Amino acid sequence: MPQMAPMWWEILFILFMMNMIMTSIMIHWMNLKNKNYNTKTNKMSMYMWKW
Repeated sequence: MPQMAPMWWEILFILFMMNMIMTSIMIHWMNLKNKNYNTKTNKMSMYMWKW
């Protein structure tokens, strides 16, 4: 049973890191797609960060 705890923490950490990476990639991709950093991308990034 004690071996289960670190696994769950690792899974949560990996999921959190993946979310962070995906948000950063999305923000960078959106910035590259449209050079001018408009409010739409900013709102999208803020929503993603909250989620």
